[in-house]
This record gives sequence, C-alpha cells and structure tokens, in this order.
Amino acid sequence: MTPSIPIRSPCPPGACNCDRERLLETPGTDLRILLLTRQEEKRLLDRLENLQSLSDLERMQQRMFDQLGIRLEIAPGLNEVRSHRGIRIHIEELPGMCRKTRQSIPAAIRRGLEKQPEIIYGLLNAHDLLRDA
Repeated sequence: MTPSIPIRSPCPPGACNCDRERLLETPGTDLRILLLTRQEEKRLLDRLENLQSLSDLERMQQRMFDQLGIRLEIAPGLNEVRSHRGIRIHIEELPGMCRKTRQSIPAAIRRGLEKQPEIIYGLLNAHDLLRDA
C-alpha cells in the first residue's frame, strides 16, 4: 500500500468559503493548494516573515506558484509609498484556498518587509520609482 499525501483538513462549517469538498469532487482540478496543511502553512508564514532580500522574496513567490499554485503579486500601491503599508500584496483567487490563509500570507510578508526595509527599497527600484532620487 502506498502512503497517501497529507492534505489540508476541512475548515469548520460556515467559517470559510474555500469550496474544499467541491474541489475534491471535481475530476481534473489542480489540488496543489490542498497540500498546504496547517503545519506547512506555519512553516511558510515563518519563512515569509524572515525574508532576507528582494531575490529571496521573488524566489518564494515562484516556489509558492510552482508547489501550491498560489499567484502572488507584490507591487507599490497606486498612492504614495511611505512605509511597508503602501505596498500592494494581491493573491489571485484560488479555489481551495482557505480564507484565513489568504489573509495570513500578506500579513506575514508585511512583517517581513518591516524587519528588512531594504526589500521595500529594492521593490521600489525594480518598479522604477526611485529613478530620480
């Protein structure tokens, strides 16, 4: 018998709108997001809080997409950027992704940006916002 891959346990009824059961019932759907168990989510959030550089952040974005199917867009906001709060973090809608996870990933990234402000400067420079400075 082959060991089964652990998948995320269901959310309490009425607490989430992730459509986990519908996702499991539909054949041919991408189930990678269900591989993000609560323990793995804690590891991911810890890793996002301890980012070291802009390249580290970009590498994490790519790994999240490759392994879980999470499309994460991080860019300066439309208004003036004065702190890490001015950075826009958007997670593309993904069936099977828990509501709490959708909220905790941007919060962890913001905490990481607060710890390493050089990442914000690199992000602003990558979007050509500091060209005249």
